[in-house]
Amino acid sequence: MTQHFDAIIVGAGQAGPPLAGRLTAAGQRVALVERKLIGGTCVNTGCIPTKTLVASAYAAHLARRGADYGVATGPVSVDMAKVKARKDEIMLGDRKGVEDWLAGMDGCTVFRGHARFEEPHTLRVDSEGGNEVLHADRIFLNVGGRAVVPEIPGLSDVEFLTNVSILELDTLPSHLVILGGSYIALEFAQMYRRFGARVTVVERGSRLASREDEDVSATVRDILEDEGVDVIVGADDVRITKTDNGFELTPSAGAAPIAGSHLLLAVGRRPNTDDLGLEAAGVQTDARGYIVVDDQLKTNVEHIWAMGDCNGKGAFTHTSYNDFEIVAANLLDDDPRRVSDRITTYALYIDPPLGRAGMTVDQVRASGRNALVGKRPMTRVGRAVEKGETQGFMKVVVDADTREILGAAIFGVGGDEAVHEILDVMSAKAPYTTLARTMHIHPTVSELIPTMLQEMTPLQ
Repeated sequence: MTQHFDAIIVGAGQAGPPLAGRLTAAGQRVALVERKLIGGTCVNTGCIPTKTLVASAYAAHLARRGADYGVATGPVSVDMAKVKARKDEIMLGDRKGVEDWLAGMDGCTVFRGHARFEEPHTLRVDSEGGNEVLHADRIFLNVGGRAVVPEIPGLSDVEFLTNVSILELDTLPSHLVILGGSYIALEFAQMYRRFGARVTVVERGSRLASREDEDVSATVRDILEDEGVDVIVGADDVRITKTDNGFELTPSAGAAPIAGSHLLLAVGRRPNTDDLGLEAAGVQTDARGYIVVDDQLKTNVEHIWAMGDCNGKGAFTHTSYNDFEIVAANLLDDDPRRVSDRITTYALYIDPPLGRAGMTVDQVRASGRNALVGKRPMTRVGRAVEKGETQGFMKVVVDADTREILGAAIFGVGGDEAVHEILDVMSAKAPYTTLARTMHIHPTVSELIPTMLQEMTPLQ
């Protein structure tokens, strides 16, 4: 029998559960379908577990640096089983919190299984216990994404890790080879080096974190190499050969092979849209499989929306949650919020972290704007010096005509927090002088942002 609801939400990631909360509070009957883990990527295999591991790795790193602070320390070792247990406890606690919230939500029925469209208003949910047929006036897709597994000669002959399976390791790799040089790859590289593993990063392009300005990429590489991570770029012809003790990876023709014990693939993400039966609903996707949406996250089918990683509008927890806010505002609050209203912002959680907002300097230069740029090394930020963490820099770029801030990179201790004051001024469309003239607390990282704004020079 077909069960009827006002709304069906497919996926229990960062957008699905809060939308269920808003819809049920408005008196609607909601079905929420999740085929795997409640909480989605962030809770189970993304932000929560990885940043928990980053914290353990930082503790080990700081312990090894004890002498720098006048603290006597002995040999530092890492118990990977305990590190994993701590990660699991925090992750499972967060997952249970979302599960309990949904279980106690009046008007929401949770279905565990794989949902596929049968026609534009109907989904069949297949599970171990059978299947259910659900029908609704509105349908919201929040199905997330997964790691790309590239076609590489020899890859099928060896075991490999992704960002999901590496979280289950409770022993230390002797040599972790990471294929990819972007955000996920870099976080795991530094993390496992600090745990004590030998780590090699192999990147196809000419530099790490290639979407960033070149000075950011160069600083990332310097930080990792200073900690003993080996970096290989220009790996344009990767081949893998299985060996008795693991594998050998040859990065390019004529290059010496790299012998590794564990291989992590971190070359990109793809949306979980290939097995939803979207064709039965007439939902359009682009060439990469992302669901095509408008500025308010509606698909080409009038009653279907797509939120989170599957719509190609952002691959972060905060963009997914903001997608929920945009959908809820338009449907329930008569508030016409749009995707184009938000400012690009994210962080790279190596240590020190990179906090980013708006355009890169390269993007501003390419736009032809008349601009000003300011930059200050963290060696000239008192708080960083006091903490003994002076790697990185702060950088901001401003439109010289409108005086609006166009973008910023706060790459250093506290950068992931300090960048928000710039983001807030950008969102308010206030001139940079508003921030430049604001008194800040001393001693902080943020207090030097006004000074940097007062010392800008024309962008060349």
